[in-house]
Amino acid sequence: MAGGVDRSVQRWETCGRAWIAVLRHVWAAGEAGMEDHGPIIEGPPILFEIASLSWEDPILREYGDGARMSRWAQDRPRRTMDGELGERLRDMNGVHQLHWVADLLRSRPWTTSAWISLTVPGEGAEGVPTLAALSFRIRDYRLIMTAMFRSQNVYRGYLAYVPLRGIQLEVADDLGLPPGPLRVFIDVPHIEVADANGVATVLAAMPEAA
Repeated sequence: MAGGVDRSVQRWETCGRAWIAVLRHVWAAGEAGMEDHGPIIEGPPILFEIASLSWEDPILREYGDGARMSRWAQDRPRRTMDGELGERLRDMNGVHQLHWVADLLRSRPWTTSAWISLTVPGEGAEGVPTLAALSFRIRDYRLIMTAMFRSQNVYRGYLAYVPLRGIQLEVADDLGLPPGPLRVFIDVPHIEVADANGVATVLAAMPEAA
């Protein structure tokens, strides 16, 4: 809702607190399901915002996968998506989609059309990325980005959220604007049954208010 607070969106100050909340959401409301990798606990769709994201987040440093976070953070603190997703962002059918977004917002700052897809029509199901689309908009003189996941194993979700902030900062810098919150929508948030003990350990160690 323009000019107001959308109370349907859950808001968290840090990535670590958002991660714990999403884990608890799936743990509390999830049902038995199946994914390509095996049995899962599948939760209802969820929409939330994160104000601050960093690999130095104390909750992530305490309970996250330190080895994976170090690989992401050691070379470039603001490292963004690379590999196939990076190609889809920067060379989708010859289009650098982040430059296209910045050019559109520069010419039409009020627009809601700065929306890019990371899927290719007709590609095999095994090739469809879990991150399906990104949207960008300027509100209150800040750049807000929404990441839409068709599905996500939320036990490792933070490994995507911090790099997504890097993409948001890249476009914000191009426009000369500060970043607003990172908004995330996950259609099928889930936990692999094989990770259930790890999730239970993390949630038991965190107070309900986190």
